[in-house]
Amino acid sequence: MSNTLQARVAGALTNVRSARAGTDVISAGMVRDLVVDPEGAVTFTFALSRDDPASLVREARHVVRATEGVTAVRIDVVEPAGAGDSPAPARPAGAGHPPAPAPADAGRLGKIIAVSSGKGGVGKSTVAANLAVALAGQGVAVGLMDADVYGPNIPRMFGVTERPAVTGNKIRPLEAHGVKLISLGLLIERDQPAIWRGPIITKVIQQFLYDVEWGTLDYLIVDMPPGTGDAQLSLAQAIQLAGAVIVTTPQEVAIGDALRSAKMFERVGVPVLGVVENMSHFACPHCGERTDIFLSGGGNRLAVEVGVPLLGEIPLQAGVADLGDTGAPVIVAQPDSPAAIALRQIAEALRKRAGRSTSLPILSG
Repeated sequence: MSNTLQARVAGALTNVRSARAGTDVISAGMVRDLVVDPEGAVTFTFALSRDDPASLVREARHVVRATEGVTAVRIDVVEPAGAGDSPAPARPAGAGHPPAPAPADAGRLGKIIAVSSGKGGVGKSTVAANLAVALAGQGVAVGLMDADVYGPNIPRMFGVTERPAVTGNKIRPLEAHGVKLISLGLLIERDQPAIWRGPIITKVIQQFLYDVEWGTLDYLIVDMPPGTGDAQLSLAQAIQLAGAVIVTTPQEVAIGDALRSAKMFERVGVPVLGVVENMSHFACPHCGERTDIFLSGGGNRLAVEVGVPLLGEIPLQAGVADLGDTGAPVIVAQPDSPAAIALRQIAEALRKRAGRSTSLPILSG
């Protein structure tokens, strides 16, 4: 059966064409080491050069998943040696560094969504926390994983401080505002700095994914550290992501850094679901008049350049940071405020972009 299924998978991949190579990805030699196990799980290596769009990986994953009999898809994206116009031959065994392992299927973790930014100070953790609460308020099972190992602020934003219990070698996440939480901030002392290199960061992320008793989730929101470093790459290589949300502010300096963040996710085959512009404008609490404190339209310009939707604009609102410091997300503390309304709308738009959850239908607009 697997040989027949392998032939069908290879045939499906011939429908994915590379404009650079002028032929399909099978004929171009971009698909390597195609294996189908008896249970229908498909694994292969995809050689993506710098001149190939990351959308080729997503298209390949889509056509394979749509093949009858396929139960899972794992793709290892590598850059061909030389990255020239023609795909490079596979490296001999033992030559250079081995490719990173293909990301595992999310399984019971549901749709995994990374919330990322190009730079610090744009409100990424505030957005991640409130999106998680907003999704939970829609009746779905939500987890929030704090992968910002250098600045783990999620515990403070949710007002939780106790150390998680460990049962049967599994960490039991804490819960607040309907969201299951895990964070390095719950496991180390408040003043203990995380002076860690890549391998330790990778280990922490893997432990948070696989050694936490999440149960069955519809969505797992991951609050990433700013930038394009070890944490982002480790997460993308460890597990299959539904996509990434890029948080920015309107200023051009923030937009440039956010663009690099978006391109990094595309490069490793993770779709960017959309852009969130935080601190977009100031809405007068008395008359509702909009005032652009910073430059306007930066989030929309970024979304257009990346080719994704602008999921929403969150206005500046007095007291939002103070609410976060006291463990009361604005979605909960001031549900009718402009910022809370914008965040709920962004959560609905995100559900539509990420796809159907396991327990509830997508909300209508």
